[in-house]
Amino acid sequence: MDNSQNENIEKSEFDAREYRRKETKLDVYDWLKDLPEAQQENDLVEVRFKNTRKGYYRNTAHLKLEVGDIVAVEASPGHDIGEVTLMGHLVPLQMRKHASKHEVELKRVYRKAKPNDIEKFEEAKAREHSTMIRARKIAEDLGLNMKIGDVEYQGDGNKAIFYYIADDRVDFRQLIKVLADAFKVRIEMKQIGVRQEAGRIGGIGPCGRELCCAGWMTNFVSVATSAARYQDISLNPQKLAGQCAKLKCCLNFEVDAYVEARKKIPSREIELETKDNVYYFFKADIFSRKITYSTDKTIPANLVTIDAGRAFEIIALNRRGIKPERLEREGQEREPQRKEYQDVVGQDSLTRFDNNKKKKKKGGGNNNNRNDRHNGNHNAPVGNNANNNQQRRKRRFTPSNENKSGNDGNQN
Repeated sequence: MDNSQNENIEKSEFDAREYRRKETKLDVYDWLKDLPEAQQENDLVEVRFKNTRKGYYRNTAHLKLEVGDIVAVEASPGHDIGEVTLMGHLVPLQMRKHASKHEVELKRVYRKAKPNDIEKFEEAKAREHSTMIRARKIAEDLGLNMKIGDVEYQGDGNKAIFYYIADDRVDFRQLIKVLADAFKVRIEMKQIGVRQEAGRIGGIGPCGRELCCAGWMTNFVSVATSAARYQDISLNPQKLAGQCAKLKCCLNFEVDAYVEARKKIPSREIELETKDNVYYFFKADIFSRKITYSTDKTIPANLVTIDAGRAFEIIALNRRGIKPERLEREGQEREPQRKEYQDVVGQDSLTRFDNNKKKKKKGGGNNNNRNDRHNGNHNAPVGNNANNNQQRRKRRFTPSNENKSGNDGNQN
């Protein structure tokens, strides 16, 4: 009796929110929750299933749901397990933004998830990786030019969604039959792009942070090389491409600011003429609105940096046929040209080791011995002669010298 009572207590204390998945990609902040309009009753609920899929349902049973509850919702066939992410007056607005225009009647929320529902869901989720590996092998055996990037099981385990990538149209009718016989579930195929695949796999970008497509991006916009040109980024494919082998999505984040800033500086095709030279565009700092001009088109020569206002003034003067004496304003001094690299330490000199040896030879003399010879002591050793004499005395008693001396004596 005691064991049965304990089991009943454990079941009554079960909270499905403890099993919520810690994924925040599709989370939405309810900015209408504090308004009086949000207090109106609304049976619409937003439910998230995986980090890239969510749907909208009706709470026809009038369950007391909260954000974070794990619920069982209607599916075809069976039921699915998901997490409540949004409720209230904001749900219809999200439906207008994301849901399709010709959507069929919304399905229902059955109940809050029970321990049995959670167990079945965890078992189905544990089979996703092995199913994906085996499905890839089956597609390869059938000779299909496609790659299965992810598999998602329904909450009750009766259906599986296979996400695949393909360059061309693929006839996977035979593949569906083989997969249905192999896994004994209903098969659904969905085609995704390489950006969506990178978002599902995840990873760390060159910036040291999580990939944007895996962390927060849900809508992918095409990226063109013109975005790199506007930002003066070198067109290096290895640096511009992300882990999906496409241009990085972050190239579009700041391109609008660069386009607006470029409108406030003159075009790089315009030449500035003075009485002495003709200046060509060299580089520009568009946010500080400073432009550097050179007297040569190909190499930096006689560089002069002026602000955009002064450049527009000179352009207006040149159009009227007037050539100013200099590019700078009156009283403005030309900035000295700064070398990009200076050999301060001297490590790039080919004769740096020879110079060190010469310095040692010059500074190796003994000042005390020089003073003695200057005072009349001519027997004092000069430089390092005393040290040399000591080394010579040591050499006399080495085994090599003894053998030589012995051989010389025998010859005599």
